[in-house]
Amino acid sequence: MSDMFHDDIPDDFIQQVFATMNETPQHNYQILTKRSQNMLNLSKDLLWTDNIWMGVTVENANYVDCIDHLRQTNANIKFICFEPLLGPINNLDLSDIDWAILGGESGINARPMEKEWAIDIKNQSVGNRIPFFFKQWGGRDRQKGGRIMEGRTWDEYPHDYKAEKINEFF
Repeated sequence: MSDMFHDDIPDDFIQQVFATMNETPQHNYQILTKRSQNMLNLSKDLLWTDNIWMGVTVENANYVDCIDHLRQTNANIKFICFEPLLGPINNLDLSDIDWAILGGESGINARPMEKEWAIDIKNQSVGNRIPFFFKQWGGRDRQKGGRIMEGRTWDEYPHDYKAEKINEFF
């Protein structure tokens, strides 16, 4: 687990990884980066086959520009990982986004996530028909917080909505 678009990762290595992913369509690859500008800069030189899912981390409102970078790639599935969610993010532009993942930080020095922040992003996702996956409330003991939000677990994936969107045309 690392960030493929880290400054220290050479472009030719990233291109080799993409070539391997392109040659193995039987697998889906989920790539997550905190370095969306690096991803965007290299994006035009990469082959984005359908099995490559690209995501960006957005911890608070200071990082919403990462979503615009993601939108400019040719990834078939584009997702946002709001984990750890460290502040409110109002009025998200979720156009051309296929999946939202949300979770609180866990561990001994976990920073708190407010319930209202999480529910607001869930509501924005559901309101925009974006599949929503809630990982955890977080905290010092992540098991203690659990995965229940508003009385249920949220385990939606992009393919849950892709078939529904296709059926709307028929």
